Parts: sequence; C-alpha cells; structure tokens
Amino acid sequence: MFEYLADIITNLFVVAAAVAAITIINNRNQQRETVNTQRKMLKSDDEHANAQMRTAGTPECAECGKGGDGLKACTACNLVKYCNRNCQRVHWPKHKKECKKRAAELHDEALFKQPPPREECPICLLPLPLNPEEISCDDCCGKIMCAGCMYAGHTRDSDDRFLCPFCRTPQLVSFEKALEMTKKRAEAGAAVSFHQLGHYYHDGEMGLQQDYDKAMELWLRAGELGHTLSYDTIGDAYYNGEGVERDEKKAKYYWELAAIGGGVHARQKLGIVEWHAGNACRSMKHYMIAAGAGFEPSLQKVREGYLNGRVTKHDFEKTLRDQKEAKEAMKSDQRDAAAALGPWF
Repeated sequence: MFEYLADIITNLFVVAAAVAAITIINNRNQQRETVNTQRKMLKSDDEHANAQMRTAGTPECAECGKGGDGLKACTACNLVKYCNRNCQRVHWPKHKKECKKRAAELHDEALFKQPPPREECPICLLPLPLNPEEISCDDCCGKIMCAGCMYAGHTRDSDDRFLCPFCRTPQLVSFEKALEMTKKRAEAGAAVSFHQLGHYYHDGEMGLQQDYDKAMELWLRAGELGHTLSYDTIGDAYYNGEGVERDEKKAKYYWELAAIGGGVHARQKLGIVEWHAGNACRSMKHYMIAAGAGFEPSLQKVREGYLNGRVTKHDFEKTLRDQKEAKEAMKSDQRDAAAALGPWF
C-alpha cells in the first residue's frame, strides 16, 4: 500500500517538474519571439526612415556624399547638389549627359508654354496692338499707348490735342528736353526708356553720336528689365550683323528670350529658323503660339501646316479660335479710325 502511494507521489513530482520545464521553455521561446519581433520592427523602422530620406531627397553632395545646408544645386538642371566648385568640376563627366538633357527639357518647357498676357494700353486698358506702327511712347511719361488713344487725343478741337494723352504734358518740346526726360526715366529704371535710348544711340538721333556698343548695352538692360522687344532687336542685330559680328546662334538665343516674354515677331522668326533647320514640329509650335496671340502671318503658316498634314485638325481649330479672341480683344473703333489714316495718322 505504502509503495503504491510512494509511486503516485513520485509520478506527481515528475509531472510537476516536466510542467515547470515546459513552462520555462515556452517562456524562453516567447521571449525570443518578442526580441525577434522587436528587432524586425526596428529594422522596418530604419528601412522606412531611409526610404523617407531617399524620397524626400535628403541633401547630399553628388560627388563626395557630404550633407549640410550649404549645398548648392546645379543651376542648369537643378537635379543634383554640390558642396563646392571642386566637387562639381570632378563630377561633371558623370553628370554632363544627364544635365544637358534636363536643361534642354527645362528650356523647351519655358519656350513653348503659353506666353504672358500682352501689356495693356494705360488709357483704354485694351491689349496693345501687335503692329509696332500702331503703338507710341512719348518722351514725357514713357507710357506705351495705342494709336487709337493717341488719335483720340490729337483730334480734339481744343489745345488739349498738344498734350500727352496720358500725363497731359505738352508734347511740343525740344530734342534736348525730350532726351533729358528719357534719360531721367531710365535712371529711375524704366525699361522702355532704356530701349528708346538704345535706338537714339543706334541711329545717332536726338543729338547723340552713333554708338552701336552703347545701343546694345542699353537694349540688353531693357530686356533684363522685362522689355521683350529689346531682346528681339538684339536678335535682329546679330542676325543682320548690324553693329556686331553676324552670329545666327546668338540671334536665335535672343529671339527665344523675346518669345518667352511674349514677343510674336520673334516667335515668327524662330518658326522660320526651325523650319530651315529641318525641325518642322518645333516650327509649327512657334507658329501656333504666335497665331493664337493674334499674329496673322503666323496663322498663314499654321494653315499651310494643316493642309500639309503637319498640324492636326484639333490644333488648327484651337489656333483659329485663339486668334479670333486675341484680335477681338485688341479691337476698338478708335484704333480702326487711326489705322485708316495710316502710320502716325
């Protein structure tokens, strides 16, 4: 009897020991699993952080890999950054192809996007005409006005017809006084005044000695201040070799600057240049943008492109609509009356 009880007790101890051992093993396994899970979570967090850093484009030098706030982007493509000029120079052979490709893409994006709205006449508030003979700029205030408003002011019966239609300054002044007013406005940063002075030096007018270099300097300054016609004029000078050595590449460069600023005459010239270079697609893009702004000669080129299958029906119809809207926006009875009298009435 006692031996039977002793066996039972012994077995109970064995079972208890086994359960305890199993519990310990399970706890250890659970601990290992917890540690592994934590490690995986930490690794995942690290990978996520690294991915975020890559996505956010954490600044680092493309050559040496150093980071910091002092990095400067490549001004041509804006794709990579460098900590100094030496790193940029060393990295250039590897970056050259990518840089030029992206720079060309950025240039075309700027060149072929819709140009800014045309400047308005300060009196009638209508977009200024495209024809240079239908606008005027007086020496007194330097405001560019349409021929319609000039016509309305000069056809009055009173003595007001001798006043500037905008600032009411007497217009019958000497060349010396007119030149003085133009120079004064240029000193104040008026782009159109720089452009006017450029023409005075180019043509040797207003008592000034002819100076092509001075004219180019003044036109360049006017262009930098936003007077796109000055860039167009510089392009013409380089193309014709007038006052400078003839350079078709420079002519195209300045015509492109003028076109980006909304110059339709420059864009028409670019269309011709691209056509002769065998770039029919680029040529038609220039013509469509200029025609859409209301420029009739470009519309004729677009029409020819449509008939030859180089312009789609959709693009042709859109160009026609845009051109009609642009011409209607520039139209007025006063402008029609001035045009009937011819340039400068």
